[in-house]
Amino acid sequence: MVSPVDTYSRDLESLLGSLNDIQPNEQDLIARAYRRAETAHEGQKRKSGEPYFTHCVAVASILADMNMDAETIAAGLLHDVAEDTDFTIEMIREEFGKTIALLVDGVTKLKNLPIKNVSSVGDHRRTSTVNREMEYIRKMLLTMGDDVRVVLVKLADRLHNMRTLGYMPEHKQKAVAQETMDIFAPLANRLGIWQIKWELEDLSFRYMHADAYRAIAKALDERRADRE
Repeated sequence: MVSPVDTYSRDLESLLGSLNDIQPNEQDLIARAYRRAETAHEGQKRKSGEPYFTHCVAVASILADMNMDAETIAAGLLHDVAEDTDFTIEMIREEFGKTIALLVDGVTKLKNLPIKNVSSVGDHRRTSTVNREMEYIRKMLLTMGDDVRVVLVKLADRLHNMRTLGYMPEHKQKAVAQETMDIFAPLANRLGIWQIKWELEDLSFRYMHADAYRAIAKALDERRADRE
């Protein structure tokens, strides 16, 4: 049987191996953040039953695929530590420095912003959505200050949550998908991160309009078979 330690060690090696031109001090920073997050989240589980730490690794991997710097990847590993464990922002600052502490603090504040699902319907729906999106962006800009990396970590967090949304109850799936379509996909679009925008939209559509999604997926499969 493969132990969690062996699995996590391979995950760290894979994460570091995916980074180009990384310096030894940057490798050390990411490895330390990895170990700290692994320890802090020990014993916590996701709805899927997997260790919660797998989410942290997935967020960091998304950021690595975006060619983000070592500080952002470290913040991705630590992004839930201050909210979900006993490890505080001040402790992060002491161990990892001011910049990473500010990034993690910014992500934590974004998560705690009051966002309610769109309840308007009919002709008022689009206006309500736009107003909520703009208000959220304004609050984010005030929260993150001069460092847009806070938002990038948050987008990576939302993307992995959407990829694993199937483990949530159906009403929660639809609510999170609606919020993603209204706020996070447009935000990725504004930042020019097209791949994340498209995937967030696709995943949202899957849960908001399941029947239509399955019909389109079936049609695409049939056309693929014809092409082959």
